[in-house]
Amino acid sequence: MSTDNNRLLLELDRYRREINRDIINPRFPELRMEDLKPVLTMVAHARADFVSQLLELAESGSGEPPAPEQIATLKRSRETFEELVAAVNALESVISRDYLDVDSGSQSR
Repeated sequence: MSTDNNRLLLELDRYRREINRDIINPRFPELRMEDLKPVLTMVAHARADFVSQLLELAESGSGEPPAPEQIATLKRSRETFEELVAAVNALESVISRDYLDVDSGSQSR
């Protein structure tokens, strides 16, 4: 890759960070570890609901495919779980890319 391309990519990265930080950081108070516990708990519940529904389908069935309404319920659980995971991944990106101030003194308990 040429030097000009490398410079452009470095500049692009710098602008991306500045723009994202300028837009994201003012919208949220300084993030603390205790702010993340409810988020992670919510995702864990969604995961448990999704897996639980799958196991209930298997236990209640006779080896036959589930009914369409059962699949629809399972699908809604999966979609909920996947949306929450995607949101947590976005939050992790915001934190790792330094778009948001975090309380560096916060410790897990």
